[in-house]
Amino acid sequence: MSVYDVIQRLPDLRTVRRVSRALAVLDLVLDDDPSMRYHAFDARWSETEESALMRDGSGNEYSIVFSPDGAFAYGFDHESPMSPYVNDMQTWPGLLDGVPEAFHSARDDEAFRDPLGAPRATVCFWRTTDDDAWRCGPVEGADKDGADYLFELLADGRPEAYLTFAEDYYEKALDLEPIRHVYALMPLTEYVVTSLNPDRRLADLKDEVAEIGYPRS
Repeated sequence: MSVYDVIQRLPDLRTVRRVSRALAVLDLVLDDDPSMRYHAFDARWSETEESALMRDGSGNEYSIVFSPDGAFAYGFDHESPMSPYVNDMQTWPGLLDGVPEAFHSARDDEAFRDPLGAPRATVCFWRTTDDDAWRCGPVEGADKDGADYLFELLADGRPEAYLTFAEDYYEKALDLEPIRHVYALMPLTEYVVTSLNPDRRLADLKDEVAEIGYPRS
């Protein structure tokens, strides 16, 4: 699959934001080492924006900036032939074509760019609040962009998908019900936290939960 397939599978803006926040909370509860967590969410990215981030520790990543205008996303597969690192630090043709002006600040954010100036991106898509679907530029050869791997959990959108991912990554059996609880953005409770990870306590997570913008009981 490519970005063209992913943008057809992605749910609406509200759901993508909700699932992104849930992924960050679940990883926070399951792993006390920030450097090992896949997903993060910053509810204070700017005065008007929030951001969802994924880093897999192997050089692959994505970022989604949510704003009052909608959402703008970058994805980066470090092994993709579309990487700027194997194309003289040039962005792949068509990747950034058609990005609405409302998302130019996210598109050009230095946080998502190499020190030489090219965005760390093999995937790019967006959706304004007026759009009825996600959109991307006219990218050729996008079947090698890594979008399917990078955005698999978001495109699926189900708690069951996270359960499969987490049991493999953390190598432990998990209960689906607390994952469903978090996916629904129901207030985080001591019971949900300890059901997922007996070594974690809600009080110890309060600052990071606030940064994510997730409701607490």
